[in-house]
Amino acid sequence: MTTVSNLAEQQQLASETQKVTRDSRPLRLITCGSVDDGKSTLIGRLLWDTKAVKEDQAAALNRDSAKQNDLGLPDFALLLDGLQAEREQGITIDVAYRYFATEKRSFIVADTPGHEQYTRNMATGASTADLAVLLVDARTGLLEQTRRHATIATLMGIRQFVLAINKIDLIGYDKARFDEISHEFKELALSLGVRQVTAIPVSALKGENVVYDGRASMPWYDGPTIAEALEKATVRSSQTVGFRMSVQRVSRPGESFRGYQGTVSGGSVKPGDSIVVLPSGMIANVSKIVTFDLVRNAAVAGDAITLVLDRQVDIARGDMIVTIDSQPMQGLGFDAQLVALQPEGIEPGKRYWLKSGSRRQRVLVEPAQQLDLKSGKWNTAERLPMNGIGKVHLAFEEQAVFDTYEQNRSTGAFILIDPDTNNTVAGGMITGKRSSVSSIHDGDARVILSLPADLADQLMSGELFAARRDEVEIRRLSAGKARDVLDGIDG
Repeated sequence: MTTVSNLAEQQQLASETQKVTRDSRPLRLITCGSVDDGKSTLIGRLLWDTKAVKEDQAAALNRDSAKQNDLGLPDFALLLDGLQAEREQGITIDVAYRYFATEKRSFIVADTPGHEQYTRNMATGASTADLAVLLVDARTGLLEQTRRHATIATLMGIRQFVLAINKIDLIGYDKARFDEISHEFKELALSLGVRQVTAIPVSALKGENVVYDGRASMPWYDGPTIAEALEKATVRSSQTVGFRMSVQRVSRPGESFRGYQGTVSGGSVKPGDSIVVLPSGMIANVSKIVTFDLVRNAAVAGDAITLVLDRQVDIARGDMIVTIDSQPMQGLGFDAQLVALQPEGIEPGKRYWLKSGSRRQRVLVEPAQQLDLKSGKWNTAERLPMNGIGKVHLAFEEQAVFDTYEQNRSTGAFILIDPDTNNTVAGGMITGKRSSVSSIHDGDARVILSLPADLADQLMSGELFAARRDEVEIRRLSAGKARDVLDGIDG
């Protein structure tokens, strides 16, 4: 019985995919906003009206709804809120992903929690989205959490917003109130650098302006429905930089084969292309591209591949293979923006593990500014509390390799891990390379000495350094890395 059911689901999914004629790539979107603004209900209604709810799901929905509402409809939020705690409390806790399609295109939607306590889950959903559907309760307008979610979505690179002013029926379909909230949010969006905002008055429960228009109740509104706005949205391009692949594994099934496995995170590659391995700087040519079942003529962003090179090169997990004529930034210091995700926040001067792709490095984090969500201003900050959005300076012990997040989400994003607890304490985005490699502590100075190893050891064992050992950082560099450091100081 299970096999037949799964086969039927696969056939239906294939049928829905064949309907998509406008864009073969699904649009990834999130719903966000403050708690109780109706995010799960809106997405549930979208699934219901686009016929994405199967018969057994509809039957379970009717059965699980504690009571029918005044319209005789089930609780659409139950299509998204599957955890027991979510159903008991009536809130979204985890991110729920759902697939649906219209006649013009397909979509993957992430329903994210509105509670401030689960901001980290919202940031996770936003990290892969092309568009954000931001819900606002028409009765309360923009709240601090609404502003927080809009800011995080923007930091994550989202530049398309659908502002769903929900529960418009509860204020008598008041056009003046709709215009007021729309104007206020568009001013916020402009301050965040976002110009593409579509404001739509919505009653998610009644289904007005979700898939079907609500002109009967709102003759003053002649814009698109939620579904129509999503159909017109664009998919974020990953082709703004050259070829990028973080090495996840070195494949050696036998002495005659050596391949480097990973997922292409930007650009494209084909046999014959010249590549460089970072941070070592070794150059080679691609001789073959292999996947699990065939040899490929080319690979593009999103493909999981094995690269075979034309010469023996020392490559390890965490190295990045890139196109030789369009390389990412390299250095010891970078600027970034991040969101603190744990109660302890981000402590100044503490060393964390930074993980980006398959590479993990030690990094010193120095908070510089924190965003005041009420005023929209960046204020000087020495530390970042939980859910704080801040600008920080990163100082690495070894050469780091990044693109800016604006150029490439995969090679410009990172997480910070507390070495004491192994908790993920922040998610961040690289904004640029620091012009100086000096210490990020104001007033500190860094002196770099190039000495023979035995003389350096003798110097470090002396009384002067022994007395101030905690203030001294020892870094043993190769000749190439030393040149990079000195070039950075000269620049």
